[in-house]
Amino acid sequence: MTKEIKGWHVAAVFVLAFSVIITVNLVLAVNAVRTFPGLEVANSYVASQSFDEDRETQLALGWDVSATLEGNELSLVILEDGRAIAPQIEEATFGRATNVQQDQIPQFEFDGHALRATVEAGRGNWNLRLRARSDDGTLFQQRIIVKVAR
Repeated sequence: MTKEIKGWHVAAVFVLAFSVIITVNLVLAVNAVRTFPGLEVANSYVASQSFDEDRETQLALGWDVSATLEGNELSLVILEDGRAIAPQIEEATFGRATNVQQDQIPQFEFDGHALRATVEAGRGNWNLRLRARSDDGTLFQQRIIVKVAR
């Protein structure tokens, strides 16, 4: 004996299916807005006008920059012609790639080999957003992916 499908059955399935879709979309939208780290620049068109020139000037410095996290110690190594240097750090922000809730401003100290700072970090992907000035006044700015030592 088969049961007859009535109009209210179809309506119930329809409402249930779309309720699931709408709920999932709302959860994803709320989380996307909640974790949005913000804009890199206020006006991308204006920033693009000098991008190539800024990049060439920055590349002309010849700096090799890397950052490593070992435990809670962040090491920033800036090499110029194979020699460790300590330029003036205008701004440094250590944080996650996807949100700003765990952002920290490290207080670097140069030990002759690297700039070192103590930070509160855990597992996962970390970035260092760096703005530094060379001795000749050239601005160096870069987002550095931090390597986590195991």
